[in-house]
Amino acid sequence: MRRGIAATALVASLALAATACGGDDSSDSSDGPVTITWWDTSNATNEAPTYQALVKEFEAANKGIKVKYVNVPFDQAQNKFDTAAGSKGAPDVLRSEVGWTPAFAKKGFFLPLDGTEALTEQSKFKPNLIEQAKYEGKTYGVPFTTDTLALVYNKALFEKAGVEAPKTWDDLKKAAATIKAKTGVDGYWGSTQSYYAQSFLYGEGADTVDVDAKKITVTSPAAKKGYATWQSLFNGKGLHKADTTADAYAHIQEAFVNGKVASIIQGPWEITNFYKGSAFKDKNNLGIATVPAGSSGKAGAPTGGHNLSVYAGSDEAHQKAALKFVNFMTSAKAQETIALKNNTLPTRDDAYTAKVKADPGIAGYQTVLSAAQPRPALPEYSSLWGPLDDELLKVAGGKVSLDEGLSNAETAIAKLVPDFSK
Repeated sequence: MRRGIAATALVASLALAATACGGDDSSDSSDGPVTITWWDTSNATNEAPTYQALVKEFEAANKGIKVKYVNVPFDQAQNKFDTAAGSKGAPDVLRSEVGWTPAFAKKGFFLPLDGTEALTEQSKFKPNLIEQAKYEGKTYGVPFTTDTLALVYNKALFEKAGVEAPKTWDDLKKAAATIKAKTGVDGYWGSTQSYYAQSFLYGEGADTVDVDAKKITVTSPAAKKGYATWQSLFNGKGLHKADTTADAYAHIQEAFVNGKVASIIQGPWEITNFYKGSAFKDKNNLGIATVPAGSSGKAGAPTGGHNLSVYAGSDEAHQKAALKFVNFMTSAKAQETIALKNNTLPTRDDAYTAKVKADPGIAGYQTVLSAAQPRPALPEYSSLWGPLDDELLKVAGGKVSLDEGLSNAETAIAKLVPDFSK
């Protein structure tokens, strides 16, 4: 209780301090349009033009509001916003990666959106996506785009081998061996990155930490079992060995899109690139299935994507305009446009229109979204993947044992969440 009171006081203090310096556009006049600033973190070449066109639509429909669009490189945006939010210059709206949302909410940088114009159609959004935008019971972002991992596979190779999309990791091993025997192509190539290994934890009912118990669980029996399964998929008939080079991601992707491996685990952000490969000139050859389940019988994949969040330090006029803008950008019509132009997944059911679902990639990923598992509302959660990335790479490369690697990761994670027990 004491910790909760202290945190609340800190949030209030920070929000008040930020308000004192909020409202970042000094060009606004008392009777002129309000200019809000939006930091977009999307790909500046492939995705940003769609958002810029939507901004123009919004301005045309709302004569009293101007939007200053700023594209900030994704890998710089978190630190830039963290700095800016504590002083003059923070944007009124941020495209916040789902893992950033609780961290900025904890600092008091984001405005709670419950009951505001930004969330008037909350029931239209997928419940698990609303849940991932919450921190301590309040909603600090409106789901803007979403993603999750799926088993993507080459339908032609699977059909030639006479196998179906596997339901479990054991099924995947059997299918990979059969595909190798019948087609000469490896059946599966796994990633060493911890984000991609998350599904193996979920398949055992495990996670990296237990937030409620404030305990690091990465070395628990269930977690070890999940990682042991992950490790076993680098060695066997039809299973491609681990790639521990810096270019592993590109190697795996290139092999899959050109028919040199029959299946991988991947997210929808690669839909456009799938179609550029020789194996998927016919888009309907792309198979998409829920990631296989572990021994718990349940399959789960991490939820990714972005929310639109409003800066708590902006003044009332800018916040009001920002809420209207967020409502517009997350509307069904805007999300349909974004999906058609950028091949990203909408966050609300009514945006999956016939036009959107005509793309087999988007339609396929929609079917696996129900298995997407929100991350715990722990501000430090995204940073926990760093130590695991380091250690899983060593494990996959045979430099350390699985037990040693997980123990090392546990030690490093303990420094990131010092109030958690091992």
